[in-house]
Amino acid sequence: MELSSKKLEKAVNEMAQLPGIGKRTALRLVLHLLKQPKEQTQFLTEALQNMRQEIKFCSNCNTLSDNDVCDICLNPKRDKTIICVVEDIRDVMAIENTGLYKGLYHVLGGRISPIDGIGPSQLSIFPLVEKVKLGEVKELIFALSSTMEGDTTNFYIYKQIQDYPLNISTIARGIAIGDELEYTDEVTLGRSLLHRIPFEVSLKNV
Repeated sequence: MELSSKKLEKAVNEMAQLPGIGKRTALRLVLHLLKQPKEQTQFLTEALQNMRQEIKFCSNCNTLSDNDVCDICLNPKRDKTIICVVEDIRDVMAIENTGLYKGLYHVLGGRISPIDGIGPSQLSIFPLVEKVKLGEVKELIFALSSTMEGDTTNFYIYKQIQDYPLNISTIARGIAIGDELEYTDEVTLGRSLLHRIPFEVSLKNV
């Protein structure tokens, strides 16, 4: 895409790097910004810079946070004996939107996928196992996507902690096989959490 301004072209090319944004959409967004007051663009620039420079990962659950420990982990009303294991931060947001889960989270940062070169060491699995070893966790809920990689990750973690005295459950399969958790509607996701089943039972259905 050749434009009359090299600066405009550079802005469009950078915007088009975002997922789901093609060159035409990027051009439309950039032109929209040009129509706005300069202060509005400055606010957006500052917000993005602050996010990139100052946002942190919670030292306890690995989700995004403004501080060393996120608000969810610091909330005294949350049940600290239940941990919901998810792939990434978007899954935390999806579950929180249901309003039905009152425990804590542990964000793995992905799922085991040998074809993509992602093994257990690339994920936050060891810190999760260490939490279980402390003996304060009573239930671990697997809430990974219903894919082969998600099931593989569930099983790997299960093998690391199966000898410890805690309940290990998985969300009910109201979520279709192969579905990503973040795209599941809130009602289905909420029911899947409420009607979770023991992980050993889910193994028999694989």
